[in-house]
Amino acid sequence: MRILQLSSAKTFGGGERHFVDLCRGLQQRGHEVFVAIRPTNEWQDRLDFIPPDNFHYVSIRNSFGMFSAKRIGQFLVENKIDIVHAHVARDYIAAAIASRISKETSFVLTRHVMFPLKPFHKLALRNAAAAIAVSPAVSVELEKIFPPKKVHVIPNGLDITGDQEKDEMGRRFREFHAIPPDAPLVGTLGELKPLKGQREFVLAAHEIAKIDPNCRFVIAGTDHSPDGKFRRELRRLVKVFGLEERFLWLDWLDDTGPFYSALDIFVSPSRTESFGLAILEAMARGVAVIATDTDGAKVLLGDAGILTPVNDPVALASAIVELLADDIGRASIGSALQIMAVESFSVERMLDATEGLYRQICPTTDT
Repeated sequence: MRILQLSSAKTFGGGERHFVDLCRGLQQRGHEVFVAIRPTNEWQDRLDFIPPDNFHYVSIRNSFGMFSAKRIGQFLVENKIDIVHAHVARDYIAAAIASRISKETSFVLTRHVMFPLKPFHKLALRNAAAAIAVSPAVSVELEKIFPPKKVHVIPNGLDITGDQEKDEMGRRFREFHAIPPDAPLVGTLGELKPLKGQREFVLAAHEIAKIDPNCRFVIAGTDHSPDGKFRRELRRLVKVFGLEERFLWLDWLDDTGPFYSALDIFVSPSRTESFGLAILEAMARGVAVIATDTDGAKVLLGDAGILTPVNDPVALASAIVELLADDIGRASIGSALQIMAVESFSVERMLDATEGLYRQICPTTDT
């Protein structure tokens, strides 16, 4: 199949990581993969396995990018694309119009977030062949727009190969950042924004520090807002609590292995989470996870992880303190979560399901 993956995202995050993994996996399976991305994107280097001629640059600034839709439509026709697959909400209508222009191209979209689509999408996206939800909770929202038969739940997958030198990576990470080897280390990873709950993480750290004076904390993530206001707010809060020496701040990590390997507990303090690739990565590396009770966390952790109420830093702190005191229980949770990750959320399972859906849509198309 000839497949165009479309994303107008400027910065790199969980959705874009899924995009890259999907493109790479489909290409390795013999499909010809094309990508349409914005010219000012900051993550094209992660797509270096795509031939230069298979790139299409397009600026989609809002949901009604008619000019962009025409350009994408022409690209679909010229390259005989079988499927155009859009991943960002503002790209959906442009992709829908482009597939109408091509006529021979089927339109698929993936919804990566919980936020509901607008009522007008029911009409604007009626030619979608399929709408993919990354979790059952997201599918509930999509079924308000699409007929249930068009909605398919395909969880994100992760390349789960394991770390053969986990202990050594963790040791080097702690040594490099001057974290004592015997100090409990609790961390979170994600884009810095209020919905991801880093403020609640800092408030929880304040409570934990009253009980365990040796505990250290790490926040990994980038603030993509124009002025970086939220990151400054978080750091001011840490300073007010007198915890500057106990906090480590990291930007986006290309290699997250050392980070996860050094942790005693990974925390997902999000106020909303449709899936949670950071949670899944912690699971895959055998790290015990404590998460707020979001739809994504419930799907990933099942009965093996620990869930606390959303926006309740005191309950979060209590759960962390209790688990830090239970070495055996912490190791047991990490092992159980790792097994779940390998069995249910591998990138191969995600690719199998996506490729199978493509074949349902284009049954007579050869690879």
